[in-house]
Amino acid sequence: MKKKMFSKIMSVLSAMTIGISLTACGSEPTASDSDTVKVGLLHSLTGSMAISEKSVRDAEVLAIEEINSAGGVLGKQIKYVEEDGASEPSTFATKAEKLIDSEKVATIFGCWTSSSRKAVKPIVEDYNALLWYPVQYEGMESSKNIIYTGAAPNQQIVPAIEYLIEQGYTKFFLLGSDYVFPRTANMIINAQLKNAGLEVVGEEYADMDQTDFSAIISKIESAKPEVIINTLNGTGNVSFFKQMSEKNYTSDDYMTMSFSIAEEEVATIGANILQGHLVSWNYYQTTETDKNTAFVDAYKAKYGNDRVTSDPAEAAYDAVYLWKEACEKANSFEVGDVVSAIEKGDISFDAPEGTVTINGENHHLSKPVRIGEVGTDGLIHEIYATEAVEPDPYLTTYDWAVSAGIQPLE
Repeated sequence: MKKKMFSKIMSVLSAMTIGISLTACGSEPTASDSDTVKVGLLHSLTGSMAISEKSVRDAEVLAIEEINSAGGVLGKQIKYVEEDGASEPSTFATKAEKLIDSEKVATIFGCWTSSSRKAVKPIVEDYNALLWYPVQYEGMESSKNIIYTGAAPNQQIVPAIEYLIEQGYTKFFLLGSDYVFPRTANMIINAQLKNAGLEVVGEEYADMDQTDFSAIISKIESAKPEVIINTLNGTGNVSFFKQMSEKNYTSDDYMTMSFSIAEEEVATIGANILQGHLVSWNYYQTTETDKNTAFVDAYKAKYGNDRVTSDPAEAAYDAVYLWKEACEKANSFEVGDVVSAIEKGDISFDAPEGTVTINGENHHLSKPVRIGEVGTDGLIHEIYATEAVEPDPYLTTYDWAVSAGIQPLE
């Protein structure tokens, strides 16, 4: 009897041991094993790009909290894990791999500069992960593992130059930070202006952490342009415009059209310095839609009445809602399922800028174009706008671009 009892106890213990072993050796936990789904936020919270990326991160957090309050995604609450890209592309790559491989996030919302995106691109492709990239960029790229919620070049760069030509500008000076976006953007602009028979009187690039612009300003003075096309990023914008102001130059002396100055940068540089200068985006805090009124109110209620929204912040906010829509269409958080749902089309969001829809073929959004002017109130006011424009990241619909053989820079 004792032997039978002992044998029975050993059988139970053995079964328990096998069960524990099977549990321990089973599949690794995924981003949505519990009642939450984990996502990654990857932005520069330190370094030269922190001035711009903080508001993008804040908009993503706002969207996550709104979605959670409304019931979450597929019955799960969104939990975010945050990493600092520290304004260094290599750090972005390392942190992206950590979010995917160690944190097991369902998706990543992040990056600003094209250098950081290009550093993360092979990581998300190798792991078959998904990045939502919220900033206008130079185009010449399409990845099944990236959703581009900012403007393609035909939704910002090209129409801005068309606008300036229509306004009678003929002499252009190209100024940018020394990395892929400004150099590719200026390749596009050179081809566009050449096609129009207009003149580029100078082209200069500054290091990302450059603070002394005296030599570049001297070259601008010598070239005597009618307008400066500005693709500086981060703290370079602050240094350049403040040093131009120290020489008492205003938009009456040297008009600028900027592609990376939004409300956040205006607040830092100063409305008194930027008054009258032009920018090209798809959204401004002053954009008149009901959805934008609610977005601006919610953003200020959470972060303070002195905070401002911006195009990249709005595009980041949209990205979280578009990811939610795609997950719900797929009835899954798995990247393959979500991408399949996106590529079937009809993933849209009634955004603060107007309704945006993901193009299933190239993973960019249809978006309206808005040219704005910086006002004395520190806000940007729309002076020209279009209906939603379909994305054309490779500029295949422009004969002059095709003829110029514009290629992506690495």
